[in-house]
Amino acid sequence: MASGEGFLTEEQREMLKIATQNAEILSSSLNSPTPKSPSPKEHHVKALGGGRASAAGGASVRHVRRSHSGKYIRVKKDGGGGKGTWGKLLDTDGEFRIDRNDPNYDSGEEPYELVGSAVCDPLDEYKKAVVSLIEEYFTTGDVDVAASDLRELRSSEYHPYFVKRLVSMAMDRHDKEKEMASVLLSALYADVISSAQISQGFFLLLESADDLEVDILDAVDILALFVARAVVDDILPPAFITRAGKTLPESSKGLQVLQTAEKSYLSAPHHAELVERRWGGSTHLTVEEVKKKIADLLREYVESGDTSEACRCIRQLGVSFFHHEVVKRALVLAMEIRTAEPLIRKLLKEAAEEGLISSSQMVKGFVRLAESLDDLALDIPSAKTLFQSLVPVAISEGWLDASFLKSSGKDGEVQDKDDEKLRRYKKEVVTIIHEYFLSDDIPELIRSLEDLAAPEFNPIFLKKLITLAMDRKNREKEMASILLSTLHIEIFSTEDIVNGFVLLLESAEDTALDILDASNELALFLARAVIDDVLAPLNLEEIASRLPPKCSGTETVRMARSLVAARHGGERILRCWGGGTGWAVEDAKDKILKLLEEYESGGVVSEACQCIRDLAMPFFNHEVVKKALVMAMEKKNDRMLDLLQEGFNEGLITINQMTKGYGRIKDGLDDLALDIPNAKDKFGFYLEYAKERGWLLPSFSLSYPEAPPNLDASS
Repeated sequence: MASGEGFLTEEQREMLKIATQNAEILSSSLNSPTPKSPSPKEHHVKALGGGRASAAGGASVRHVRRSHSGKYIRVKKDGGGGKGTWGKLLDTDGEFRIDRNDPNYDSGEEPYELVGSAVCDPLDEYKKAVVSLIEEYFTTGDVDVAASDLRELRSSEYHPYFVKRLVSMAMDRHDKEKEMASVLLSALYADVISSAQISQGFFLLLESADDLEVDILDAVDILALFVARAVVDDILPPAFITRAGKTLPESSKGLQVLQTAEKSYLSAPHHAELVERRWGGSTHLTVEEVKKKIADLLREYVESGDTSEACRCIRQLGVSFFHHEVVKRALVLAMEIRTAEPLIRKLLKEAAEEGLISSSQMVKGFVRLAESLDDLALDIPSAKTLFQSLVPVAISEGWLDASFLKSSGKDGEVQDKDDEKLRRYKKEVVTIIHEYFLSDDIPELIRSLEDLAAPEFNPIFLKKLITLAMDRKNREKEMASILLSTLHIEIFSTEDIVNGFVLLLESAEDTALDILDASNELALFLARAVIDDVLAPLNLEEIASRLPPKCSGTETVRMARSLVAARHGGERILRCWGGGTGWAVEDAKDKILKLLEEYESGGVVSEACQCIRDLAMPFFNHEVVKKALVMAMEKKNDRMLDLLQEGFNEGLITINQMTKGYGRIKDGLDDLALDIPNAKDKFGFYLEYAKERGWLLPSFSLSYPEAPPNLDASS
């Protein structure tokens, strides 16, 4: 019936339509309880189909369709064909498969497949994004870009996690990054991150403090400093510490963080300045750079007269602990340019009223200028007169505290003729101390002090010595302790030493403004003085009793007592500055022993002296003297005396170091005699030899007072 082109003819289409309608009628009649007689249409279909029908029991005629194979196949409901039939109109083959090798293959005909994939967590995506943002900020230091990038994330609800990630990443880096993190938080506060989100971020950090400590050695202390810095920067309310402490378990590290922040940082005098400077200051500028910026902004202010702009520039410097320099330079500028005085007074008054320059910083600026009036008068002859007229005006206008008069003398007059000798002494001793740090020549320093003929100022010398040493490297700190030990033997009394330390501790708060770790350094100097027998342990009690109430120096004395009382405290304190070179004491001793052994086995004197010089430890040459004498006794070889003679002649081994080396031998003679039976006789010979050649201080003898303790009792 099919045409050659594979399409149905019109006649066939008509027959198919009638057959479909007939199938529907037949289906309904089979389901009906009353049999129906065949309609004319049914007979017509029968005639057209040429098929046979059978009837049984009065049942309606059942039509079948013969397939091309000759088999009878039951007609499906709705006219659907079976195997070998056309099937329903618009019917599709359920088993149809696409052949990908077919030239007409179209991938769009492929059936759709549902592919399973993980659901993205927005918080995870946010955390990944802020890590790269923070890394970029640590590299560029661009606060504006960091703020813009954070806004573009459009996930403000997750900002507490940004706070947590920023601080935790900075904790494991250098001080520069820690400071940058604090600066960024201050910049983002309110504009990008709300106060509540800052607090929530820090609370997340406190909760994870136990985990942070696993990876970061000083996590508790560092995080405490971040909390304190946030309080000082006014991005965390002080009440946060109390509120957070109530919600943390007693055994958690987070609670320790809050306790450390409150007791160690926020309760200390001048805590704001200390906390802000702990990581190097918020500007990462050197002192000279800050001074230059202050000078530039003041000159620009004098030209423009814009007070609000000048205040903004001062605030932008971010060095509130250095505002005394602003005060001093502003006053000097007012003296140099007389027409600028009204503007300068207006600026300082407004800065004081806004709280931009604190009362203490204002007073300190005036005090610094008062102390330098003599030098300033060389350039500005009327400096003293101008200063004395300015002080009462500043007090009357309310921007200078009246306490300045008490610290500076009557009616603002500073340092009258009675203080001239003290000023000259301070100036001289600073030069003497600087020369000592360069030369390590203790006898020359002692001669210079004797020439000044001012023993009543010995405590002031001690204060200057230790203050200058604290602001230098370990080498100078070690040299200061060595010098203090020698001066106690030669020209300083115990009372001078005690008075000097009292002066130091009374001014500890001011010292801390310039020297970051002043309290700990002073405690080490105090403890070292006790170990070196410069002070007795009871002297620490005396010093503490003489300090004013609530003085921070009391805590420093307590710390020194703890250091001295600790197990193996003496040895640790003697090594606290590493012998001044960064080496361990044992390394230095080992090098000294090797160079002496090499010399004893046939070395050249000049070469041995050069090796001693290369050690760069002139304050430790008493160890060379001691080991040389012991080796001479053991080897029965007096060549060592030639080395000591050459070292003394060249100034390589000073008389103080020689005396100290002999003193250490004398103190250990009893133990030495166990290994060298004739040690005492030998030492007597070496002692006379040294005295004849002037190696030792005149006061040294067999009854020489106990020398400073040995660096290593076993040696």
